[in-house]
This record gives sequence, C-alpha cells and structure tokens, in this order.
Amino acid sequence: MAALLNDAVRKEVGERLARLEHPARIVLFTQQYACSACREQQKLLEEIVAAAPALRLELRDLDADAAEAKRYGIDKVPATAVVGDRDYGIRFYGVTGGYEFGSLIEAVVMVSTGRSGLDPGIETLARRIVVPVHLEILVTLTCPYCPNMVRLAHQLAFVNERIRADMVDAAAFPVLAQRYAVQGVPRTVVNERPAFEGALPAADALLQIIRLADPEAYEALDAQLRTARGERKATDALPQAEYDLAVVGAGPAAMAAAIYAVRKGHSVALLGAHPGGQITDSAVVENYLGMMEVGGSELAEMFRRHLESYPVSERLHARIASVRRSGAGFELQAEDGAVYRARSVIYAAGKQYRRLNVPGESRFIGRGIAFCATCDAPLFRDRSVAVVGGGNSALTAVRDLAGYARAIHLIHMLDSLQADQVLIDAIRAVPNVTLHLQTQVQEFLGGENLTGVRLATVDGSKRYDLQVEGVFLEIGLVPNTAPLAGLIELDSAGQIPVGRDQGTVVPGLFAAGDATDQRDKQIIIAAGDGAQAALSADRFLAQQTKPEPPATGQHSF
Repeated sequence: MAALLNDAVRKEVGERLARLEHPARIVLFTQQYACSACREQQKLLEEIVAAAPALRLELRDLDADAAEAKRYGIDKVPATAVVGDRDYGIRFYGVTGGYEFGSLIEAVVMVSTGRSGLDPGIETLARRIVVPVHLEILVTLTCPYCPNMVRLAHQLAFVNERIRADMVDAAAFPVLAQRYAVQGVPRTVVNERPAFEGALPAADALLQIIRLADPEAYEALDAQLRTARGERKATDALPQAEYDLAVVGAGPAAMAAAIYAVRKGHSVALLGAHPGGQITDSAVVENYLGMMEVGGSELAEMFRRHLESYPVSERLHARIASVRRSGAGFELQAEDGAVYRARSVIYAAGKQYRRLNVPGESRFIGRGIAFCATCDAPLFRDRSVAVVGGGNSALTAVRDLAGYARAIHLIHMLDSLQADQVLIDAIRAVPNVTLHLQTQVQEFLGGENLTGVRLATVDGSKRYDLQVEGVFLEIGLVPNTAPLAGLIELDSAGQIPVGRDQGTVVPGLFAAGDATDQRDKQIIIAAGDGAQAALSADRFLAQQTKPEPPATGQHSF
C-alpha cells in the first residue's frame, strides 16, 4: 500500500509530535478478514508513529483479544484508543482521515502533555459530572465542523474518568447512523440517546450533555445560572417554616396552582418528586392550547421557568410521605423526615405507573423494563420486545415500537383487546406483532439485564418462557394518594373526591390534577384545576385571617 501521508504532512506531524512530553500509546483493534478499513487505518497509524519516537502502536484483534476488547469497551472495528498513563476513554471508530486526522493528533498531544486545553470554567463544570457518560460523536471525514465536537468530547473524557468519548465515522457504520437518525453531522449521542446536532459552543454543548446524562445535576446548574441572570426567584423550601399554602406535586396542576397562589401574594411551598410530572414521558404534545406541537420535556421546562420567575419556595426530587392535621393547619412530612407546615394544602401529586408486582420486576426496571415506548422505542431497534396490556396505551406502544423492534409480543390477561377499534385494526395489520391473550407474566428473567419473561395462561394450562430484551408495562396508572391515608376518604380507585372548586371534605385541603376523581386526565385540564384550586385556597385563607383589633390608644383594666 502506498504511503498515505505526503512529505509535507509527515514533516508537520513530526514537528508537532516531537514536543510530546510523556510516552503515549495508540491501541488499534482490527479483524484480519472482516475489515478492509482496518488495513488503511493500520497503515496510517504506522506512518504517524514512525514520525514520533514517544509514540507506540499496539495491534489487537477483536476476536483473538476479546477480553482486552471488552476491557476497552470496543465492539466494532477499526477502533483506535489513545492511551497515556491511563486509559482516558478516548476512541476513534473508522479511519481517522480527512478532517478527523487532526482530531487524532490533538488527542495524542493532550494525552502526552496532560493538558486538556479546556477553558478552566468548562473543565471545572465537566469534573462535576458524577454519573457514567458515553459520548458518541457521529461525523463524516469531509465535515470541517465535526472536529470541534470530537475534540470537546475527548477533552471531557480526559478530565473526567466517568466520561467515555467516541468519534464514529457515520459512513463507515451506517447501522449506527440509522439507529441515531443521523440527518446531519456532527451528531452528538449521550448514553445511546441522540442529544443534538451541530457544533455547539463548549458551554452550550456541555449543558446539553449534562441535561441528558444527569437531569438532577442539570436542573441544579440551570437554576444557578438563571438565578445569577435574575430570571429565577425561587428559593429552597424551609422545614418547620409555616407557609400560607403547600402544593404537593410538580406537574402541570401543581405548578399552575403555585403560580396562581404566589401571584395572590401568598407564601407558597411547592413539594414534588418529579418536575414536570408525566408530560416528560411524552415525546410530543399536540393538544395544548397555543402550541400545535411541543415536546413534553420542553413544555414541562416552560412551565417550570414560568413558575420559578416568581418568589416561590420549592423542594423538588422529594416525596411527601404523609399529610396530617396540625392545629388549624397541616404538617407535611417528606420521606427523609423533613417536616413542612402550611395553613392550607393543594394536593396535586398525580399518578404513577402501575406495577405487576411479580419476581424480577423491581430488579429490571431501567435494565430492560420500561414504561414509555415513545421515549425508548429507538433503543430497541432490531430487538425482540414485549408489551404488557390491552388498552389504548398498550396498543399505542406497539405502534410506536413497530418501526424499530424486530418482533413485538403483546401480552394481555383478557380474551380480547380493550382499545379503540382503529388502534386494534392498525396493530393487527403489523406483521411483526404476536398476540398472547389470556396470558399473564409470572416472572421477569435475566442476569444483569432482562433476557426474557415467564408466561402462563390465565387458566394455568400452559407455561412458557419468552425471550425478549425489553418489556414495556402499559397497564395503567395509580394515584399517588397514599400520603393522605387517615386524613381523607378516597374513592374506590384511590382518587381524591373534589367539588367544583377543587375543595375536599377537609377544610383547607384542596386537590387538582390526575390524583383527583376528575374524569378526564389531560394536561390542560390539570393546569386549569390547579388554577381553580389556588383561587379557592385564596378565598379559604382570606376567611381564616383574623382582623387586627383596632388601635384605640386606650387601655382597659
């Protein structure tokens, strides 16, 4: 094979790499008979190493050195790892030619010199990431902007050992490009979820990465930035302080209630576990007034930014364990024992996904068991999956998965589907769907991750195991009303009975959203109920306020 580097490039590389301060290694994983690009990449690396005495090339075979490939996290070839005194998680998949030749040289220099080249503020922020992050930057070798994102990803991996960063040539790995719906490059993927497209400034890109990898950390950071800019006036809720109103929940009903109440001049504590509530599980919302189409997470963020532009007190990512009477007001105890006091309460904690409560369920949630096909369907491309349920949500999940999964098994305990006929007709027309009617899940199977489900017919006449890599539970939702036990009588479905003013039989206790017996569960209805509950609570508080005795300037004895 002819030389790949001309004399001018070879000279420039030699001058650049002559300044290496510490030895560095390039580890190349290839396959002898299955990878034509491997030979080209090997030749390129040999020419680079020849120009740099402090640089060493090590060759590995993906099959023969399988244990080492696993240790490096290598699953495709050609794969190039740049290693210094330790493995920094810097990877290149494909031939590092074109504009990505420079990315490889920069990675070698960074590893050898021990300097990331990042702005100190960005480096400090990157070091704060405490969860595992896998970055994949899909590029083309003719893209002049892609190296900017590749370099940033490698810099982040260099300064934080929890981050692994891959350059991936989209043209060399078309299956991966299809999985991540690459329409333009660079395409940044975070923990196997497409994040953004284009070469963003370092600060903006890092915020987007944190947002997807560690939502709680992003929320805290975003809150600090908005506070510094004067856009956020929210403060931390204080245990034992008495508020006019405590709002339990953090979805549309809760946030609308808090906005209306704080605008009435009340001190408000918002106490909720999941900012945004269920709408964050919706990829697209198409029926919210004034917005023909908006992402669920985007809508939730708009609600939160609106709320936090007011001086509301809040505690998020915390669950309330109990609500009880305390004198003329209420005490709300969080699961960690913190107690909050309020003269009135709006309970808007919504619902949560129903569970099967069978062996293995808790263990495999997040490791194969999921609840949102709209969100997670792309992760199961070319895999076999199951959907449990027989209503509209289950069939909608099947429809969402149909374009991704290799095979879909719909498991339902009844002998017929309880969904809209249009959905039933659509699902029956999908060739890769198998129905398992009058069948129940007995157990979830697997080791570290889910590998199957154990099924049994309702009459017990048949038991069998089904090999699947994912299961979506679509069996409904249950109200998060357990904290009200002993305070109010719930209906047969565990919902809070409310009047037209969102009031309950308990004076000072109001409720809104999906936790109530409101028949229709919609975002706009929940928000409206929250506003009504706040207005009703305002009237209640006004009635409870005792007027100050007139100042007469006289004393009575």
